[in-house]
Amino acid sequence: MEKLKAKQVLSVTLTLFAVFFGAGNMIFPPAMGQLAGTNYLRALAGFILTDAGIALLGMIAVVLVGTEISDLGNLVSRKFSIFLAVCVYLLIGPLFAMPRTGSVSFELAIKPYVPEQYAVVSSLIVTGIFFFLTYYLSSNPNKVVDVVGRYLTPILLLSIIAIFISCLLHDNSVESMVQYGSIPNPQGIYAEIPFFQGMIEGYNALDGPAGLVFAIIIINAVRGYGVKDEKRIAKYTIICGIGSAAILAAVYFMLTYIGAVTLTPFENGGALLHTVTSDLLGHAGGIILGIAVLFACMTTSIGLTTSFADYFHGLFPSVSYKKITAIVCLFSFIISNVGLTQLINISLPVLMMVYPVTVVLVILSFFRRLIKHRRMVYVLGMIFAFCAAFVNGMESVNISLGIVTDLCHRIPFYELNLGWIIPAILGALLGLLPFWKMNQKKAEDPAEI
Repeated sequence: MEKLKAKQVLSVTLTLFAVFFGAGNMIFPPAMGQLAGTNYLRALAGFILTDAGIALLGMIAVVLVGTEISDLGNLVSRKFSIFLAVCVYLLIGPLFAMPRTGSVSFELAIKPYVPEQYAVVSSLIVTGIFFFLTYYLSSNPNKVVDVVGRYLTPILLLSIIAIFISCLLHDNSVESMVQYGSIPNPQGIYAEIPFFQGMIEGYNALDGPAGLVFAIIIINAVRGYGVKDEKRIAKYTIICGIGSAAILAAVYFMLTYIGAVTLTPFENGGALLHTVTSDLLGHAGGIILGIAVLFACMTTSIGLTTSFADYFHGLFPSVSYKKITAIVCLFSFIISNVGLTQLINISLPVLMMVYPVTVVLVILSFFRRLIKHRRMVYVLGMIFAFCAAFVNGMESVNISLGIVTDLCHRIPFYELNLGWIIPAILGALLGLLPFWKMNQKKAEDPAEI
């Protein structure tokens, strides 16, 4: 009987957590907690939903239809499958997630110890070394990732727990470089819709799309323990996914609380976390956190680089794996030097457009037995969702599309950044109509489309 021991389930769960827990998971919860104030728990709930929640749903969707993201895309067509995979790999690769690993490493590990006038030069040097090491180690990443995941991830978690406990026990009457106190009132939009704003912050962590790619990690790990039955693989994938999501949620709570009780304003979550750590745990505490974050980001960067290079080398066999690795590392180095705050601001509208499309595909995949060959359900559901999400994303950077934006404001839930839900439902229902040519093609032959 194929059955995993509790120790094996825990090992796979912690491996998945280590894969997910990267740069964004560290910096967004503290910044969100500081702005959300007394509404931090509601904001946290929204953050967990769109971060760990969507990642978990994505992994489950993939394992129920096959083993990797292309199997999910094949519900529509093989061409769409490639398009979906390319978009996701670009998002979690050189466009946003990879550059952020370099930016966060510099912000938390190096910048606090560098004079302001040398910040730009030191950023170029540090991120240059960071991505050179990523390129070098990506040729044989397994041992490095294993060592960092086994030793430095626990150090990082212990650092967060120590900061959290220090915040709980801190005597506010004692003078310090950072001001702490009772949790203040929420600021800005967090006073009105904290849960839904927390959902938007959850987009930024990029774990949602990553769940579609990282599902194969659990599947391979479970198979490595000798489990061959597909139903049992799906079962253990779901169990380990829930476990890793629970650990992420616990860590997010601690980080959000740290931000909520910190009254001194900071430019971003990275600066907040390092300064608070140095203040509460001393100079050595800040250094330990910086080193742990540096290596955790390095592990994430190596994992993203290798998965990106593997996929695109398979897509373009004529381009060598090393050449793709070099290109992606060079591109990430350039993007990482726009600055952490600027990188976050640039990525948000794009993620607001992409996330709803991913969610629609994932949710509809659970109804594939009812949808059967009617693939226009997926197509129109995603297109309608994207149209509303596109307007919403543009509006988030103060770009109005005139009458189109005005019309979108009449859509239910639009003011909550969920205006894509009703259009997605309408699109999926329209996709059920029998006259669509795509619905008349056999689902077993997606290559024709």
